[in-house]
Amino acid sequence: MSAPAQDPDAVRLARDPAALAGRLREVSPDAADRPDDVRVVRAPGRVNLIGEHTDYNEGFVLPVAIDLGIAIALVPTDDRRVEVTLAATGETLGFELDAIGSKRGDWIDYVAGTAWALAERGAETRGFRGVLASDLPQGSGLSSSAALELASSLALSGGEVPALDRMSLARTAQRAENGYVGVNCGLMDQFASAFGRAGHALLLDCRSLDHRAIPLADPDLALVACHSGSPRKLESSAYNERRSQCEAAVAEIARTDPGVTFLRDVTPAMLEAARPRLDPVVAARAEHIVRENERVLAAVAAFEAGDIETMGRLFYASHASMRDLFGISSPELDALVEIAAGVPGVIGARLTGAGFGGCTINLVRREAVGALREAVMRDYPARTGLAPRVFEVAASDGARRIA
Repeated sequence: MSAPAQDPDAVRLARDPAALAGRLREVSPDAADRPDDVRVVRAPGRVNLIGEHTDYNEGFVLPVAIDLGIAIALVPTDDRRVEVTLAATGETLGFELDAIGSKRGDWIDYVAGTAWALAERGAETRGFRGVLASDLPQGSGLSSSAALELASSLALSGGEVPALDRMSLARTAQRAENGYVGVNCGLMDQFASAFGRAGHALLLDCRSLDHRAIPLADPDLALVACHSGSPRKLESSAYNERRSQCEAAVAEIARTDPGVTFLRDVTPAMLEAARPRLDPVVAARAEHIVRENERVLAAVAAFEAGDIETMGRLFYASHASMRDLFGISSPELDALVEIAAGVPGVIGARLTGAGFGGCTINLVRREAVGALREAVMRDYPARTGLAPRVFEVAASDGARRIA
């Protein structure tokens, strides 16, 4: 399940806090009666530069919170009821904070799940009336679900950051998705949306939760996302199957190496020793994770050294691993990477996110952004029959009140 669909009016409202607040006053009597009490919160989506499916294996990830996200204009209430209207469609759904109930299989589950997880943690919540707008493409793999959870956490706290430290907030949002929505995601997406910092990527050790900001300091480099036009629907994907395969590899390797509790603990030599005992598919999944963790650390070193050529090689190696070992690419994503690789000035390209559709992320010399866009728009529809989207993204600050 993805966040609500994008449309031009919703995109405009997501980028204009005053206009979104005005829309809320139009549709909500509470907001019309109390115009000075309207607040607007926003949480970013993310691209992952490298480190796919490593988070739930207690490995390393390198995401970037981006300048696309989800905004909610709200007026707090004291009636313990939440009602949210989609700017894109006018649909309104809601629930009672004291009787949240089970998931419905709709977008409101992310709001309700966040309320459920906040209550489980003992955080105070308030009812509100809200209007939600997004400029994140639906099903893009840019983490619309985490953005919705983080924006909801602020809306449920009266328009302010809940009385939790940022890591607890990220973990509470993850708990909403794991325990209520039913997707066994790792922490990366919620972490990036909570901790985003303009001009920086974020290195996260998913075991210790140590993290640090990595400057994206070269003004001549751009991050460009290419949307395949093939939406990623996480619950219907093989995401949970991949997680189970990783756990199966750990269980077998731990028979002879009892110190292994996650694939984070497995070295290439340990994996090779265990390979004869592993199902070939399980071994391939494990190999991706083991090598991907190495690539994340190598990528951080390359960024910090300004070694962009090495960064590009790591992007392409990561994509090949996801295609050939982890099995989460698609013909459409492969086509985007292949087209990008043929454009002078494109340094590296890879799928970003959980896979099974969505976007690629491209590291591009700024003067080549137009050439990449032209090549994708010209060649990709002929190869796939789908309409792509190409958009430059920038590193953004994390979830916050903006009005």
